[in-house]
Amino acid sequence: MKYEIQGTPLPAAICYLDAGERMITEKGAMAWMSPNMKMETTSNGGVGKMFGRMFSGEAMFQNVYTAEGGPGMIAFASSFPGSIRTVHITPSEGLIVQKSAFLASEVGVGLSIFFQKKLGSGFFGGEGFIMQHLTGQGVAFLEIDGYAIEYDLGPNESIVIDTGYLAAMSETCKMDIQKVKGVKNMLFGGEGVFNTLVTGPGKVILQTMPISQLAGVVRPFMPTGN
Repeated sequence: MKYEIQGTPLPAAICYLDAGERMITEKGAMAWMSPNMKMETTSNGGVGKMFGRMFSGEAMFQNVYTAEGGPGMIAFASSFPGSIRTVHITPSEGLIVQKSAFLASEVGVGLSIFFQKKLGSGFFGGEGFIMQHLTGQGVAFLEIDGYAIEYDLGPNESIVIDTGYLAAMSETCKMDIQKVKGVKNMLFGGEGVFNTLVTGPGKVILQTMPISQLAGVVRPFMPTGN
């Protein structure tokens, strides 16, 4: 499978498949494709994984597209202004991602539910108690709110992240919450009460404009009903 990512600020991942190659995506992510791409809707792992995807913010069913009779082309478009990040998943390098980040992947990539081990990390860490876990083997495409900025953390090296800006991290990283120090800082600092603390080793992908942040910015300018 070959691919290219085009478009700003609403990009699309355009994939070129050899005959017989397959791609998995969530419902509604396909934007355009060649006529020989065959679609099949599947639970992709049975009832357990269906409900796991639902709780992690994804659709219960997934669509599998196969290039039949020759090479095929299929494009997956972003649903929000931002960027699409390509990640390579291997059996030894899985990835934990925010809800609704998964756009599409090769069929060798598995998508499952990921629970934060510490309740506080989930409830106050900005992305909820449940995240997504990408495992297996293959290329996956992630939707990033805004632009993606990447850091490589060494063992015991940490980064403090404001709520919602964490897009993805290696499964080797640890995530916890950190309370903002000082009552005045918490009440009047404008940065909230908790920050997310991610500790390496591993990769961290940050996003510059979480959709929740954008919603808060534009809400005062939205018309209200009578």
